[in-house]
Amino acid sequence: MKLHLLNRTNINNQCFSISLNEDGHFLKKWHCHVELEFVIILKSTGTLFIGDNIEKFEEGELYLIGKNLPHKFLNDEKYFQKESKLTAEAIAIHFNEDFLGTMFTATSEMLPIQDMFSRASQGIRFENTDDDLKAKILTLNKKNGFDRIIELLKILNQLAHHKDQTVLSSIGFRTVPGKGGNDVLDKMYDFIFDNFKNNISSGDIANAVAMNHSAFSRFFKRIQGKTVTRYLNEIRIGFACKLLLEANYNISNICYDCGYNNLSNFNRHFKEIKGMSPTNFIKLHKIKNKAK
Repeated sequence: MKLHLLNRTNINNQCFSISLNEDGHFLKKWHCHVELEFVIILKSTGTLFIGDNIEKFEEGELYLIGKNLPHKFLNDEKYFQKESKLTAEAIAIHFNEDFLGTMFTATSEMLPIQDMFSRASQGIRFENTDDDLKAKILTLNKKNGFDRIIELLKILNQLAHHKDQTVLSSIGFRTVPGKGGNDVLDKMYDFIFDNFKNNISSGDIANAVAMNHSAFSRFFKRIQGKTVTRYLNEIRIGFACKLLLEANYNISNICYDCGYNNLSNFNRHFKEIKGMSPTNFIKLHKIKNKAK
């Protein structure tokens, strides 16, 4: 699936743009952009491809998509039929992470929103949002100037504190996590993402951050909620999905490029994490990509 880099630059020199997309179907291109994108689906159904995640989308759902994260909202086949009178409608808001300047976004009051932006690098779906929030989004374009900015900040703050959020794409599909100011965590992520294609172990990572192996395992489980082995497998399979979607790689070659020593082990972990085989993963994307 060819990835298209789209230009979402705001031509009016405003700190964010908002648009109502209303057509027979949404954009069919597998694409990304440097701006974050907040989307509310007003009308239509289909399949969302975001990073290496595939899932159905429905009317009324809200998503936050991080910068440079590949995605596509592909409507169901009935929307592409010649006699169809169906419409696909959504409101999309595009903005940069530092749309109000780096000094403002670095303040403690903005930390919940910045944390949400970080998680959006994998895509976020907001569940069970109330009508008040949706009403604010629907009327945002009617605001002007300063009031428009304040209203967006209120919306982002409400989303950042919303309890029911689902992260969509795997960590292996996104770029290396940003520096968080914690030396142990920064060294740990640097080592993992620099070496996950190799045969590394929990002990290797512990040595890289100068920690006792047992203490590191407990530390890692506490901050990630999973074992190092599981985390490494998620990264490797996420990276495999990226190669499967964006390049004409042979599955057996991808197996070794992602750090696995044999194909059967790769297939087992792929199915365990993605719920399907690599072959079926490719087939599903190809079938959806052909929909017109």
